[in-house]
Amino acid sequence: MVSARPEPAVRTVTGDVSPASLGLCNAHDHLFLRSPQLPGQELDDPGAAAAELRAFREAGGGTVIQWTPYGMGRRARELPRLAEESGVRIVAATGLHQAVHYAPEALERVGAKGGANGSGGGSADLAALFVAELTTGIGSWSGDRGDGRTDAAGADPRAGMIKVAGGFHGLDAHARYTMAAAAEAHHATGAPIGVHLELGTGAQDVLDLLCGTLAVPPRRVVLGHLNRSPDLVTHRSAAAAGAYLAFDGPSRAHHATDWRLPDALAALADAGYGDRLLLGGDTTTAAARSVSGGPGMPHLLRRLRPRLELALGAELVRHLFTTNPARAFAVAWEGAGSA
Repeated sequence: MVSARPEPAVRTVTGDVSPASLGLCNAHDHLFLRSPQLPGQELDDPGAAAAELRAFREAGGGTVIQWTPYGMGRRARELPRLAEESGVRIVAATGLHQAVHYAPEALERVGAKGGANGSGGGSADLAALFVAELTTGIGSWSGDRGDGRTDAAGADPRAGMIKVAGGFHGLDAHARYTMAAAAEAHHATGAPIGVHLELGTGAQDVLDLLCGTLAVPPRRVVLGHLNRSPDLVTHRSAAAAGAYLAFDGPSRAHHATDWRLPDALAALADAGYGDRLLLGGDTTTAAARSVSGGPGMPHLLRRLRPRLELALGAELVRHLFTTNPARAFAVAWEGAGSA
């Protein structure tokens, strides 16, 4: 007898929840983030993260999708407490960013050092890490040394998505290696794959690899940072392929193209792709947080939402913040740990 597939659920750090319960969703942001490419700008303060979540909640926010992947200071054990205290649901990520964001020994530890220079073998070890973090818990993988771990009590939360990254107008060996591992993990679990597009470029290369060669359904791919390259032809092509498009700003780092956002979204909606669009804040430095004088997470709802309502209409904007992310991150979870 064939068992029924589980109902789609969004995997948060406090458990699987109904997609309808997400509320207003910040579809791409960071509570914690550390990289050698951002010296002195780390997001590493639990108190500041808690304050940012409170500010987001007071602005009407319900869920934050944290795209910080393995090895970049996720502080995963802090996340359930922050979610419970703030009343904001949090989805964590597994995955791997560009090689420049890691020390060589960190890539070697997860079997990705060879992939970074093109001399490595298969991606099975890296896929096993992703699957373990999605199904058992962050830090449960046998080769893990405690990425982002703290002394806080509590079980290891599970990730609810996979984060990988492309390059500037192309894919290097490391990107191809990590995307192959992400595809393996997707096929084992059903998890969505979020993709950092460097300065918003390379979308077609990513889709050719993930959805063509590696057979990931386009509806399971979220392309990030498209606001950074307001190329309407590329946007429309990616949406037509069936992928979700994440427009994730504003912040001081991305301000040069923020003003193009309403026009880009309107063009896609007019072309019939309003159901493929997601919005996020992508706070990547401490100075960009609202509690430090930046726009931060609440700006997405307090200032950007009314601006978009004037340009697009309140009903479409409601879908961008609620209906679309509920579909994009909901999974009929496969494999161990499905609920």
